[in-house]
Amino acid sequence: MKKSLQVLLLLCAILLLAVMPAMAEETDAMTSASVSDFYGDSALTGDDLMNAINSFSGFYIVSTTNPDGTPNSAFFIYSMLKNEDTYYLQMGLAENQSKQNLLTNGEGLAVYAATPSSEEDAKPYAVAGARMRFKQVTDEELLKTLNTSGSETALFFEVTEIRPLG
Repeated sequence: MKKSLQVLLLLCAILLLAVMPAMAEETDAMTSASVSDFYGDSALTGDDLMNAINSFSGFYIVSTTNPDGTPNSAFFIYSMLKNEDTYYLQMGLAENQSKQNLLTNGEGLAVYAATPSSEEDAKPYAVAGARMRFKQVTDEELLKTLNTSGSETALFFEVTEIRPLG
């Protein structure tokens, strides 16, 4: 009986070691959330997206990863700027977990959703906007170029991918 229990425990340990790599793989919430872009026709990109974000109306979310690997999503407004055909997000954050995650990981996911239209036959929920993957800008010369206001607390992130809302 004792030998059977030892064999069973050994098999469980082997099984656990076999599935750990699969469990450790990250799920990409940006590209795996939907198998098709349902709102591709109303997606915002380029200058249209930048102007909508900078209107400071709509819904703003930033998602980061906590040190323990759990997701962290927060509502806070950011702005977008363009330099040499590349788009950047500018964020001014208080000392909080989101800021610590961004400084540690250097990347995240931002979602902007325009306020739904009140026009007749318009959908009553947000369909215009974008999901944006971004990474922190660390190049000192580029940071000087982007930081036109001279803010000491501003963080800048290059937008590396833009997808529709859903």
